Amino acid sequence: MRKVDFEIGEFYHIYNRGNSKQKIFNNKEDYERFIKLLFLSNGNNSFKIHFIKNDVVYDFDRGERLVDIGAYCLMPNHFHLLIKEKVENGISKFMQKLTTAYVMYYNEKYKRIGSLFEGKFKSEHVGNDRYLKYTFSYIHLNPIKLLESKWKELGIKDKNRAINFLKDYKYSSFKDFLREARIESSILSRRSFPDYFSTTKIFISEILDWINYNKNELN
Repeated sequence: MRKVDFEIGEFYHIYNRGNSKQKIFNNKEDYERFIKLLFLSNGNNSFKIHFIKNDVVYDFDRGERLVDIGAYCLMPNHFHLLIKEKVENGISKFMQKLTTAYVMYYNEKYKRIGSLFEGKFKSEHVGNDRYLKYTFSYIHLNPIKLLESKWKELGIKDKNRAINFLKDYKYSSFKDFLREARIESSILSRRSFPDYFSTTKIFISEILDWINYNKNELN
C-alpha cells in the first residue's frame, strides 16, 4: 500500500529503479524512448507505438494532461521525476501508462519477460517551498554520479568540469533550465511550478551552491 496519497495541486518526487539495480537504459535509443513516453503518456488519449518513431510525437494530441512535470532525470538504472497532480488519479494513471509502455518496449527489444522495475514507483510529497526548490537541484545533480561516483562524500575539485558535464547530459531537463531551444521542452509545464530560476545564471548558481555544499546533504 502506497504511503503517499496524491492530491490535486500538490507536488511529488517520483522515482524508481530497475530490479536488483539492473540497468533500465542501455543505450541512446532506450533513453530517447522513455523521454518520448514522458510526453505521450501525459494525457487521457491513447496512443499507438508507431507515433514514437520520430519527433512527430510532440505534435500528438494527448488530450487533457494528467500531471504537470517540473523536472526529470534518467540514469542508467533509475529515474527521477518532479510532478504536480493535475487531475484526480493523474499521477497513478500517468505512471501506469509510462511504465507499461516502456516495459513492453524494453522486453520486446531485449527478448525478456517479467518485471523491469523494482516494484511500484516510489513517491515523496514535496510539501514546502524550501523542499520543492531543493528537489529541482537534487534531480538535476544526479548525473554527476556518472562522472564521480563519490562526489557527495569526497567533494569535487573541478567544479567547471562538473557543470559542463551536466550541461552536456541529454537525458534530463537540465538543458531546459538553460533555456535551450529543443523539442523535448514541451514535456515540462514550467508555469505550473514556482519560478525559482528566472534566469540561467540563477539556476547555475543554485546548482553550484549544492556542488560546493558539504558532504551528505544531498543523499
